Amino acid sequence: MVELRPGLFTELFAEINREAQVKSRTFLTRLAVAVERQAKVNASSGAHRRNTPTPASPGSGPAVISGTLRRSLTHSPIVFTGGGWETKVGTGVGLTPPYGRTPSSLYGLYLETGLKNGATYPFLKPAFDFGVRIVAPQLYQAIYRPGWPRV
Repeated sequence: MVELRPGLFTELFAEINREAQVKSRTFLTRLAVAVERQAKVNASSGAHRRNTPTPASPGSGPAVISGTLRRSLTHSPIVFTGGGWETKVGTGVGLTPPYGRTPSSLYGLYLETGLKNGATYPFLKPAFDFGVRIVAPQLYQAIYRPGWPRV
């Protein structure tokens, strides 16, 4: 039998909170890495030289020309905000392909949302969807409920 001494609940809830913070940060880190990895896969639908037809089909991810877009895909450091842990996955700043002046962040936006001809070559949204539907449930089970039977 455990005696309910003053401060016991405060100590227990502080310990639960610390453990939840560690698990939440771990969860988000692993999810960000998985989404980033999938975005790089999605941004590799074949390859071709500049000014030649793309082997990628509209609606699928873009094909590799120089690899700058794929190399620019990253995630920001995991930081704690007032609402919890936060990170962003997408194109990093400062990378420009060797043949042009359009930074990969802007080029990635055009591919994701639509080129002048209206064709889209999404790679981030499908990676996010993959993360939410496939990776997140597996991570949740592994991090928050290890050893618990599935209900």
